[in-house]
Amino acid sequence: MERTKRTFIYPLFERFWHWSQAALIVVLGLTGFEIHGSYRLFGFGNAVSIHNTAAILLLILVAFTIFWHFTTGQWKQYVPTTKNLGAVIRYYAVGIFKHEPHPVRRTRYAKLNPLQKLVYLGFKLMIFPVLATTGLLYMFSNQLGVPISPVAFLHALGAFVLLSFFIVHLYIVLTTGRTPLTYLKPMITGWEELEEDESAAPTPAPEPSAD
Repeated sequence: MERTKRTFIYPLFERFWHWSQAALIVVLGLTGFEIHGSYRLFGFGNAVSIHNTAAILLLILVAFTIFWHFTTGQWKQYVPTTKNLGAVIRYYAVGIFKHEPHPVRRTRYAKLNPLQKLVYLGFKLMIFPVLATTGLLYMFSNQLGVPISPVAFLHALGAFVLLSFFIVHLYIVLTTGRTPLTYLKPMITGWEELEEDESAAPTPAPEPSAD
């Protein structure tokens, strides 16, 4: 039987950032697709107002998060690598359905496997910048004289990609652990049961907060 150790892996700000970002993305999705004409929930005027407010709050959150990542060294969690990438892809495509063990051990110093690093880095460097840029252009299109159609198309395309990412992320979190709460609970409490690993850590991690 594998030995595990209860390890503090997610500091308070990381949990706050994660859940605040998730909540704002849900609000932006609901209001954005209503503005797009997909359904009627808040009313068009209210949807626009809520969407713009949530977008500004998300930009502020992202600014603080970038500062946190660089001041704590947590940005290193997202440095891409091809080591074991093929094994991880095979695991999610085949191995997981055969109940094979995950090919990459998760630690407090390496929270993300190689595939997660690429996906999350792509989200941060591609999907979010497209949504933020097109959203701001759309918001100030009258003042800037920007053509609406291509901006709206790119913004909607980015929203669909983000929605797909959100659904897949939620599905993996709830279905690939020993229980549906295996990967959800640590993002609430900060603590996770990890396999014991005495290997040297590449960078020091923040100490547990008092929460």
